[in-house]
Amino acid sequence: MGLRINDTAPDFTAETTQGTINFHEWIGDGWAVLFSHPKNFTPVCTTELGAMAGIEGEFRKRGVKIIGISVDPVESHAKWKNDIKTATGFDVEYPLIGDRDLKVAKLYDMLPAGAGDTSEGRTPADNATVRSVYVIGPDKKIKLILTYPMTTGRNFNEILRAIDSIQLTAKHQVATPANWQQGEDVIITAAVSNEDAIQRFGSFDTVLPYLRKTKQPTA
Repeated sequence: MGLRINDTAPDFTAETTQGTINFHEWIGDGWAVLFSHPKNFTPVCTTELGAMAGIEGEFRKRGVKIIGISVDPVESHAKWKNDIKTATGFDVEYPLIGDRDLKVAKLYDMLPAGAGDTSEGRTPADNATVRSVYVIGPDKKIKLILTYPMTTGRNFNEILRAIDSIQLTAKHQVATPANWQQGEDVIITAAVSNEDAIQRFGSFDTVLPYLRKTKQPTA
């Protein structure tokens, strides 16, 4: 059975470009984004790691740590970081996990159990499913999973937008509509009565009996 939203993110110990970590301990009491790559020195992933480095501060503002993983050894990651700087202009300062034995990729159901136990000799196509993003909350539960094909670069601004929504809706009994952006109106959940909605939000618009909109809570 694959991982689902609200499952506990599997814990693991692994070598990274910043030393050995225990994943849950590394997350601490904040949020985390784990994003994976099928192979070092691949063109799309090179741009992605650089793009993530360029907006790391935006994640930090939201209390979110970033960690990458590629099914190659840590020593290879160190060399790749130089290429990433050349291609994108950004230094990768967040940790990169080395998954040479494919343990984390299998733990997160990105590769099948029969995929072997080494990254040696494997091509990006062999690891094509190692292209997932996991947003993990302070409770160590998975809040979002996105998986992309190798030929489609990930939109990390969309991941920031989703985190804004997840963090907002975790704090207030609201949901966010399609294409929502920070500061726009939100939806009041069905668990909130009209009377309670007035007390909580002051006012709201009833678009449909089951669709009520209000200003984004700021407190």
